[in-house]
Amino acid sequence: MYRSAKIAMLFVVLATGLSCGAAATPAATTPATASDPNALEKVLQNLEAKANELKSYQVNMDYVFKQPLLESQQRRTGILYYAKFDKKSFLRIDFNTLQQDEEKQQTYKQQYFFDGVWLLEVDYRLETATRRQLAEPNQPLDALSLASKHLPVLGFSKVEDLRKQFEIGLVPEPRAQAAGLDHLHLKVKPDSVYRDDYATLDFWIDRKIGLPVRVEAVTPEEDVYEIKLTDPKVNAPLDRKLFQADIPRSFSVEAVPLAKRSEGKPPK
Repeated sequence: MYRSAKIAMLFVVLATGLSCGAAATPAATTPATASDPNALEKVLQNLEAKANELKSYQVNMDYVFKQPLLESQQRRTGILYYAKFDKKSFLRIDFNTLQQDEEKQQTYKQQYFFDGVWLLEVDYRLETATRRQLAEPNQPLDALSLASKHLPVLGFSKVEDLRKQFEIGLVPEPRAQAAGLDHLHLKVKPDSVYRDDYATLDFWIDRKIGLPVRVEAVTPEEDVYEIKLTDPKVNAPLDRKLFQADIPRSFSVEAVPLAKRSEGKPPK
């Protein structure tokens, strides 16, 4: 079940792209071409600037997980919400449908909430709710920072740290550029901390808003994540009540306290 929670955190990273912690000067949003030696830097700088402006985010998700060796495919659709209130960040993900292989799409409601300390997973089919403590109450985490600890792309890392883990390239793609998109390709380095989880990641980023509209991630086992993000709403007002879970009384509830970890070892 916790694998599902980690997949949910993947959406946070992928939906928000290559956010960076340091402040940046906004870059021009004109297309960066392969002939421009500073093209990649311009794209990364624009991402930094847009990430630092992010206060709230809502986007529709179409997520496909493919396992070619098993000839299996799973598709889910839903909505992601992210917002900051009083210097704290909150996350909500609603999955609404599930389609396995060529079977008919079915309603499958599953929700995730994160308040900086607790990650809550609510499964309406299993009628269960699991609360996992991921931080100390006096040391809450930003949702995007948390996601980066579980999966690649290093949500709130500096560009130089990102380059320690990945080879980053700007892919010449005239059709994408004509549509106002930049295509970034990330290849996991042999000594990367993510080498056992991912081989490559590709982002098609909307130059105007500085956020991805499409993502593809490939694992060493050649499994593939394909995520399409549509109808984004950036920095639009979101009601704080949206991030409060309403668990039905009939559901079983489990709480998993914060696990003690070895110093310097990232959470699994």
